[in-house]
Amino acid sequence: MSDARKTADIPGSFAGMGPLMLVWSGQAVSLVGSAAVRFAFIIEVWSAGEQATAVTILSLCAMLPQAVFSPIAGAIVDRIPKRAALQLADAGGLVVVGSLALLHYLGALQSWQIYPATVLLGVCAAFQFPALSSAVPLLVRKDQLGRANGLLAGAKSAAGIGGPALGGLLVAVFGIGPTLLVDVASYAFALIGIRVVRLKGDVVVKDTTGAPRRRITADAAEGLRYLFRVPSLRDLIVNFCLVNLVMVFGFALISPMVLLRADTGALAAVNSAIGIGGVAGALLMAAWGGPKNRGRGMMLGVVGMCLSGLVAMGLAGGVVGWCVAILIGALLMTTVNASMQAIVQTKVPHEWQGRVFGAVMFLSQISVPLAMAVSGPLADHVFEPAAADGSGIFTVLGPLVGDGPGSGMAAMLFLAGVGGTAIALWGLASRSIRDIDVLLLDFDAPGEPEASGMPEAHDAPRGKSGSRPGGERDEVHA
Repeated sequence: MSDARKTADIPGSFAGMGPLMLVWSGQAVSLVGSAAVRFAFIIEVWSAGEQATAVTILSLCAMLPQAVFSPIAGAIVDRIPKRAALQLADAGGLVVVGSLALLHYLGALQSWQIYPATVLLGVCAAFQFPALSSAVPLLVRKDQLGRANGLLAGAKSAAGIGGPALGGLLVAVFGIGPTLLVDVASYAFALIGIRVVRLKGDVVVKDTTGAPRRRITADAAEGLRYLFRVPSLRDLIVNFCLVNLVMVFGFALISPMVLLRADTGALAAVNSAIGIGGVAGALLMAAWGGPKNRGRGMMLGVVGMCLSGLVAMGLAGGVVGWCVAILIGALLMTTVNASMQAIVQTKVPHEWQGRVFGAVMFLSQISVPLAMAVSGPLADHVFEPAAADGSGIFTVLGPLVGDGPGSGMAAMLFLAGVGGTAIALWGLASRSIRDIDVLLLDFDAPGEPEASGMPEAHDAPRGKSGSRPGGERDEVHA
């Protein structure tokens, strides 16, 4: 056997990841360009009236369309080749940003136009996650999925660090017009990377039963049904949704807590630590590939996220402590998310992955506005006054978080961390989550057609004779 063949057969090696790196490089450049433009948008709407509400509405314009449209986007992704879906997402962003650039150079760009443009970019982003996540198994071997997902997460974290800095520099030196052109060029670069790479097995499964094609909304709902039809996937996604709700509830308070207890320089350091932690987690996943027992590893990772990113953040009393705590939390979050994606990529038939990833995005993001809307008023009107008075729960938590400005929010971070840890420990105690790699069979053939309708969910790997270890089976209920 040749040395090249031996290298390609080494489990966990980087051999054969060239196609992924082509796509990854294009997406990394596009993410940086998009982050720069988002920062430029914030500056533009702020300069129009210096209203915090305007910035908040801009954030909602980006977030809500991505969450709400994700199930439909996932259904569309499953109806077309993955290359076409990726091109649709990037080409849509190019057209939107290019249109804004054209308006700017024609002298017709107004600040209100940024809001509908941000909504359209959110719709394009709704395509990006299910399309890219379901394309990864066509680019790398199954044992490389953790590494691949880590690299993609690292690109997003790096863009979170470099994008705002680039956007601020471009706007300050050249104005918003050239900043928009840079993002147009980044989308074009991403499209080239997608176009030149070969996606093995990128075929659309056709229904040969002759049944009438379902509406796109019905297909979108099937992604949600699939998640809740399979017990292990259902329990995992419910656990993740609850953890996400608790963590967003706490994370929404980090910025105001740091500003009350320190200054803008401290907040900048904390935000940088989040990006650095994300990049470090991506590098760790790229080198390691993720835990062998992904269910157990994810739940332990979530425990670590809650203890570091929430509990330790609430108890830490200075910038160094905050940065270390949030860096560790961001590192663990990257490894957990990469492992979660790898589970869907291996346990869900490829022709269903667009819909399932769309459903995952919807369920994980839809709780964000609720958590953010509740956490602020609770902090301002309940926890901060109680912390200052030393009343209620602060008779116990006061010695831990203090009674100065920001102490009420620190207590909320602490309580959110304790709640998230309890939810993650429940997941760790649940066999359906802890042993998901054993209970669910891998689908090794991307694009292999199912007869029609909902595919049967396999729950334990069969041996060569078709038997399951121990004869146990998770029942699948319709």
